[in-house]
Amino acid sequence: MSPDPFALSCPRPLRHDTVQLAHGGGGRLMKELIEGVFLPALGTDPEGLHDSAVLEVQGTRLAFTTDGFVVHPRRFPGGDLGELAVYGTVNDLAMAGARPLALSAAFILEEGLPFEELSGLVHSLKAAADRCGVRVVTGDTKVVDRGKGDGIFITTTGVGLVPAGVDIHPRRVRPGDAVLVTGDLGRHGIAVMSVREGLTFQTPITSDCAPVHHLVAALLAEGLDIHCLRDPTRGGLASVLNEIAAAASVAVEAREEAVPVDEGVAAACEILGLDPLYVACEGRMVAFLPEAQADRALAALRAHPEGAGAAVIGRVLEGPAGRVTLKTPLGTSRLLDLLSGEQLPRIC
Repeated sequence: MSPDPFALSCPRPLRHDTVQLAHGGGGRLMKELIEGVFLPALGTDPEGLHDSAVLEVQGTRLAFTTDGFVVHPRRFPGGDLGELAVYGTVNDLAMAGARPLALSAAFILEEGLPFEELSGLVHSLKAAADRCGVRVVTGDTKVVDRGKGDGIFITTTGVGLVPAGVDIHPRRVRPGDAVLVTGDLGRHGIAVMSVREGLTFQTPITSDCAPVHHLVAALLAEGLDIHCLRDPTRGGLASVLNEIAAAASVAVEAREEAVPVDEGVAAACEILGLDPLYVACEGRMVAFLPEAQADRALAALRAHPEGAGAAVIGRVLEGPAGRVTLKTPLGTSRLLDLLSGEQLPRIC
């Protein structure tokens, strides 16, 4: 007997009756939302979740991804909504090892949005696409009533070509892998927060908003066996490490003194009561590859300005599966768990 197409699956129970802002924060509530609502309804395999899906079409492997951007404010030190909409999607394609080919862009506009601001953001989006070597080939526009859209939201979808022999996925992470980051962490979230809250710091903090696909290309050109890549956006580095550890059934140990954090970002986080390990980046990536290849990877990354601050921050252990710890300079360890709530909402 064929399965009943109308049969209901049993979703994972949720702790709230309504959607909360924290459900979009990249932490534990977002994980519960995805696993409790979307995966059961759409029939998606949770083991296959990655920043991009890889599809084989007539012998060609394509990476495919989509992302919505609702950052507030729309302009921030070091970037704006238009740039972010391109770089965020290009970077998700790159996390599968793909060379970005084309984008689509959908604009949800609120009645009353000034044309001058709209034009500026669209031109910024085009300039970012040119920088990445991709074209915006199609799109859509919708307008909603005044007061119903917060100005403008942008959704971009991207497609990229995955080279033959490249297999980058969380399931490939192994004990003995080194964990690398391509630069200092947390600048994007703090840059957005500073404008939103009208904060002024002694040292100006700008977002790291930038594409990273050329860094991925440099690693692949070096012939490195990259096991997994992930960009630490919502939820920051700590959330990425937790996601990968759970997906690969391994443990990850990071070294606190090895994690690069700008002094200004560290000071701002201390004042605001934030942990920089959970603050979003928009121009960084985390790489997992065999420890014996770590030095070659660092050299390849540091040859580019965006990778000049690359560092090895930790290693992958056999277990306990899913556990992420941070080793302090005092020799003690603390657990890095997924946040339940939201440190900084609407930063991408």
